[in-house]
Amino acid sequence: MGYDWDFGFLVSRVKNGDETYLDWLLQGLFWTLCVALSAWLIALAIGIVVGSARTLRSRWVAGLAEAWVELLRNVPLLVQLLLGYFVVPELLPRELGLWVKQDMPPALTAIICLGLFTSARIAEQTRAGIEGLPAGQRQAALALGLTTTACYVIVLLPQALRRIMPTLTSEFMNIIKNSSVAFAIGVLELTFQARQMQEDSEHGLETYLVVTLLYVACALTANRGMAWIERRTRIPGYLGSSR
Repeated sequence: MGYDWDFGFLVSRVKNGDETYLDWLLQGLFWTLCVALSAWLIALAIGIVVGSARTLRSRWVAGLAEAWVELLRNVPLLVQLLLGYFVVPELLPRELGLWVKQDMPPALTAIICLGLFTSARIAEQTRAGIEGLPAGQRQAALALGLTTTACYVIVLLPQALRRIMPTLTSEFMNIIKNSSVAFAIGVLELTFQARQMQEDSEHGLETYLVVTLLYVACALTANRGMAWIERRTRIPGYLGSSR
């Protein structure tokens, strides 16, 4: 006999509370999106700065940026999350360490760690986008009297970010999926709630199927949103605008 699917349990109450399983699911979706979107803002801001720094002619600035990328990119995200939650507070001054351990929400730790991890990946993409531009553009901007900062902000980055928009789309989708590791430190996101629902309701198959569909829906929404931004920012006649 086949499995008797029953999704009606979603509207029933949990065993020891007044909430329904659907409430748990929606709470998990909220925290997944909150962690992912907040981490994305951190990753984008830091990644663009670090990626730009990697293309500077100052060897020590470029070296520090490269060290940032190599360190964060080569340590697994879960390990970084556990280090941030359990180890970093022990290395801080006593008062600050106690606040981090006792009062700082686990979601904030997850946001910071996920944002820093993704920033290393965005930095590499930003570097590749800048280095893919004709060298004459930088030279012409500097010859016109622009400072190095103005050269990057006005000339190089607007073009480079357009070139790497497809890879940024992939990173945006990845950060939503990677937010699932936050369950390891007790963040009530979708994966955490799925485990809790499975244990409490004994409807594991239905639970994980619904959670999978929610992750797919979030990733596809992110994909379509980034595709819209790509179309709106594309330069006519340049960077594959004919597609």
